[in-house]
Amino acid sequence: MKPLELQFGAQDVRVLEEQTVWSGHYSMRKLTLQHRQFAGGWSEPVVREIFERGDAVAVLPYDPSTDSLVMIEQFRPGAIRGNDSPWMLELIAGVVEEGEADEDVVHREAMEEAGCEFSELLPIATVFPSAGACTEQVRLFCGRVNNAAIGELRGLQEEGEDILVHSIPRTTALQMLADDRIPNGHTLIALQWLHIHGTALRKRWC
Repeated sequence: MKPLELQFGAQDVRVLEEQTVWSGHYSMRKLTLQHRQFAGGWSEPVVREIFERGDAVAVLPYDPSTDSLVMIEQFRPGAIRGNDSPWMLELIAGVVEEGEADEDVVHREAMEEAGCEFSELLPIATVFPSAGACTEQVRLFCGRVNNAAIGELRGLQEEGEDILVHSIPRTTALQMLADDRIPNGHTLIALQWLHIHGTALRKRWC
């Protein structure tokens, strides 16, 4: 079966006007644009504000010897919503600065956030968490764990980080996924990948 090909590409968008409306730790651009339509022709000009957050990487640390994951727990202000807890169980992640290689960021963030070292990295997926309004692209990896600071408090004080490092059996993490207890998007995607590939991955890495 032939793979599905998308109807349009980058050449099917016209940016008519662009301006920066906010510049701080992050920035926001205002675009006036047109795009091709499925029925033919071009759309009328539309205006969209786009949040520029920068790209990021995230890694799912897996220890095949214990069939367990290293995951971190931390407070997320964007998740304050009613009575839901704004503390999340998630992957290790960090922003990729200009000129940095993804793998270097993974290793740096893993040490800062979880005292975690890897002997091998595998790419999982590339995702846009909120493409309707944000340019951020996240590249996901799975890392073979050598060691980690399980039970320790980690993070950089100057960045206001307060991180607790957990070791979680793979079966427990996948049950949490099945029970809808993983609301963090890139963590959910990585666990779905592990659900598909985990058995073969353990055989490969053991």
